[in-house]
Amino acid sequence: MADDVRPDPVRTAVRRAMWRLLPFLGFCYLLNYIDRVNVGFAALRMNPDLGLSAAAYGLGAGLFFVGYFFFEIPSNVILHRVGARLWIARIMVTWGIVASATAFVTNEIGFYVVRFLLGVAEAGFFPGIILYLTYWFPRAQRARVVALFFLAVPLSSVLGAPISTLLIENGDGLLGFEQGWRFMFFAEGVPAVLVGFLVLVLLPDRPTRARWLAADEARALEARIAAEDTEQVPETTGMRGALRDGRVIALSVVYFGVVFGLYVLAFFLPQVVSDLQEQFAVEFSLVQIGLITAVPYAVASVAMLLNARHSDATGERSWHVAVPAFVGAAGVAVALFLDSPYLVIAAMCVCAAGVFAAIPVIWQIPPTFLTGVGAAAGIALINSFGNLSGFVGPYLTGWLQGVTGDFRAGMFVVAAFMVLSGVVVLVVGRKAGHPTTRGVRA
Repeated sequence: MADDVRPDPVRTAVRRAMWRLLPFLGFCYLLNYIDRVNVGFAALRMNPDLGLSAAAYGLGAGLFFVGYFFFEIPSNVILHRVGARLWIARIMVTWGIVASATAFVTNEIGFYVVRFLLGVAEAGFFPGIILYLTYWFPRAQRARVVALFFLAVPLSSVLGAPISTLLIENGDGLLGFEQGWRFMFFAEGVPAVLVGFLVLVLLPDRPTRARWLAADEARALEARIAAEDTEQVPETTGMRGALRDGRVIALSVVYFGVVFGLYVLAFFLPQVVSDLQEQFAVEFSLVQIGLITAVPYAVASVAMLLNARHSDATGERSWHVAVPAFVGAAGVAVALFLDSPYLVIAAMCVCAAGVFAAIPVIWQIPPTFLTGVGAAAGIALINSFGNLSGFVGPYLTGWLQGVTGDFRAGMFVVAAFMVLSGVVVLVVGRKAGHPTTRGVRA
C-alpha cells in the first residue's frame, strides 16, 4: 500500500491566502479607486455648478497626487514597522471621511483643498498592499496575485461608472444635498470608513498570525519567502540605499509614464465619451456615458490577467511591461482621429488594455533587488513619483483641451509618455540583467 502523499504546505497556504486575502483586499482597493476617480463623473455636473474651467478642474483633480507624493514614503515605512492591519485601517477611515467631505465643497479653493487632503489620507495604501503581498506570496505567483488585486481598478469603473452616474442623476435632494454629485461623493465615502474597521478584524499582518492557516503551513510559507529573499535579494536592504538606487529611479520613470495614461483615462474618458455626441451627432444620457466608459475597463481586465499569467509562466518581466506600453500608446494616439464613435471606443479599449496589462508586472521588478525597509521605501518612491503623473496628466490634458478645444493634443502626450516607459524598462532590463528581467519560479 502506497504511503499517503501529504500536500505541499506552501502550496496549500498560498491557495488559502489567495481566497482569504485577495477578495477582501480587492474590495478595499475598489472602494479606494472609486473615491479617487469618481470626480471624473462628478465633473460633468460639478464643473458648471462650481464654475470650474477645464484647467481648474484638471489642477484640482491632480492636487490629490501632490499630497499623495509627500506622504507616501513615510506612510509605507510606518506600515512596515507597525503592521499592515493597523495602518491600512487608519488609511481607509481617514480617506473615507475626506472623500465624503467633498460633498460640501462650494468653490474652486475648497475643491483644491479637499483633493490635496484626500491624497494625504490615501498615501501609502497601494504601495502598502504591494509590500504586504510580498509577505504572503512567493515570487512565482506574484504577478498573477497583483493582477487579481489590481482587478479592483477596472472593476471600479465597470461597476463604479454606472453606480456613480446613477447616484448623480438621482441624488438631487437626498439627505439634504441639492445636487446629485454632492450626494454621490458623500455616499461613496461612507463604505471606506466602515470597511476600515473591518480591516482590524479580518487582516492578519503575516502568515504566522493568521488563524485560518495551520501552524506548519504558516511557518513553511514564511520560510519559503525568507529563503527567496536571502538567495535572490542580497543587494539593497536599507532605506537610504533604496532611495539612491538607479533602478528605483528608472522604475519611477516607467511607472510615471504608464500611470499617466491610467489617470488621464480615469479623469477624462467620461468627457471624451460625452464629446462624441457633438462630434458624431449622437446623444447619450449620463448613465449611458457611464456604461460606455466601463467598456474599455472590462477589456483591460482580461488583458491584464493574461499578460500577468504569461509573465509568471515565463519569468520574464521587462518585455511584459514594454509591449503593453507600446500597444497602449498606439491606441490612444489614433483614438480621436477615427471617423466612428465605435472605432474611438475600440481604440480607447486598446489603450486601457495596454495600461492595465503593464502595471502588475512592473511591481514584480522591485522585489528582485529590494528587501526589508528598503523595499518599503523603494516601492513607495516608485509609486509616489509615478503617481505624480496623476497631477501632471489631468492638469496638462485639461490645459491642452482648453487651448486647442479638443483632447487630441493631450492624447498625444499620453502616448509619448507610454512609449518612454516602454523604452526605459527595456534599457533597465538590459543593463541590470537577470535580476530585473526574470522572476524566480518555484
